[in-house]
Formats: sequence, structure tokens, C-alpha cells
Amino acid sequence: MNRRKKIYEGKAKILYEGPEPGTLIQYFKDDATAFNSQKKAVLEGKGVLNNRISEFVMTRLNGIGVQNHFIKRMNLREQLIREVEMIPLEVVCRNIVAGSMAERFGLPEGQALPRSIIEFYFKDDKLGDPLVTEEHITAFNWANTQEIDDMLATTLRVNDYLSGMFGAVGITLVDFKIEYGRLWEGDFARVILADEISPDSCRLWDATTNEKLDKDRFRRDMGGVIESYTEVARRLGIMKDMPRVIEGGVS
Repeated sequence: MNRRKKIYEGKAKILYEGPEPGTLIQYFKDDATAFNSQKKAVLEGKGVLNNRISEFVMTRLNGIGVQNHFIKRMNLREQLIREVEMIPLEVVCRNIVAGSMAERFGLPEGQALPRSIIEFYFKDDKLGDPLVTEEHITAFNWANTQEIDDMLATTLRVNDYLSGMFGAVGITLVDFKIEYGRLWEGDFARVILADEISPDSCRLWDATTNEKLDKDRFRRDMGGVIESYTEVARRLGIMKDMPRVIEGGVS
């Protein structure tokens, strides 16, 4: 393989220069991190599973008109994506109390929210990804009011679709984190969904037992991370063309 130019490396993915202008190659690593990288591990097969699950989700969102950066999966760990100017925000949609929301408000984990709540966080590990308001976002020019409205509307649409998709296979969508970027076309930019959607970025509980099938298994030292991610892929019907990622390593 020809040596490719690395554009960016994050905690779970690497971006390389794409084959055509306006494209990038997104590589999914096996690295697992939590608490702003204070906790780290390498979980063999995680990148393969997240690549396939994110492909599955992004493809279906494209199918209902939710534009995102995904173009196609290239191999076990790589996707071809559109190059976008990332907006420095994490957009979190919560349906059920969990994680930091339970801690901040002293609420019991698992309590259903009266309606879905969307929160914005400034994406900066050194600062601990602080919670911010729309006033902060516009004052510091991270996004304008129209872009905020677009992100809010898209996030609610994604939530409706994912809640139904996961619900159909016995999984409760507790919450999820997504990111957005600007896709430039000349002097005009559209805000589209970017990054990934996988058990790394969603809280997914078994609808019957409330067993956690997501990254909280790593955060809380519960074990069985790869097995749980594999179960999500199995229920979504994408294991039939997946390599073996638990027994015997990735083929």
C-alpha cells in the first residue's frame, strides 16, 4: 500500500488523505479511551465492529434524507468519507437519565425523561468537554443560529429513527453523541452529520434486562465490551458478513 498522508489522529480514529479532492479515508482503531483519555486500552476487533455498525447506521440515515459524510466502506477498518470542516461541538441527545446527567442532577440512572433533551458540549479534552449554551456557541462563533437550528432538527430526526431501529431489535437507545461538519460547495456551506454512530458513541441497553451493550462496559470495568458490541451488530443483522472478531482474532 502506498504511504498515505495522515490528516488527523483522534482517540478512536485516524483520518488520511482521500483518493479524490474533497474526500478522506477514516480508519477505525481498536483503542478504547474514557474520562478524556485518563483510561486507555486496546480491544482487539473494536475498530472492525464500529466501522461496520457506523456504516450500517449512516447508510440508513442517508436513505431517509439525513445527509452525512459517509460515502462507502473500503475494507474492515476504513471508510471513504466526505471532507468537512468540523464544528467544535459534541451534540448529545438524551432519552433516559444516565452518565453525567445522573451525576449533575442527582437523578437515578434509568429514569425516563419527559421529552428528549439535547445538550451541546465544547469539544476540548483539555477542558473536559464543558457543557455550553447556544449563547456561548454564537458568541464564540463556533456556529451561527441557522446552523444550531439545523443541528437541533437533524439530531431529533436521528433520535426518532435510531430509537425505532434499535427498538425493533430489542435495544433501548438511552442517549447518543454526534458531531457535525460544514460541507462547502463554493461559498456555500451545508451542515451535515459527521464522525461515527456506534456503541462507542451511544448508550444502548437491552430492552428487557437493561444490560449495557455499549462503551459503559469499558468505562465501568464491566468486561465483555467486544461481546456486547458484537451482540449489537448481530441484532442489526450485520454479523453474517463480518469476520470473527472474538474467537481467534480478526480474520
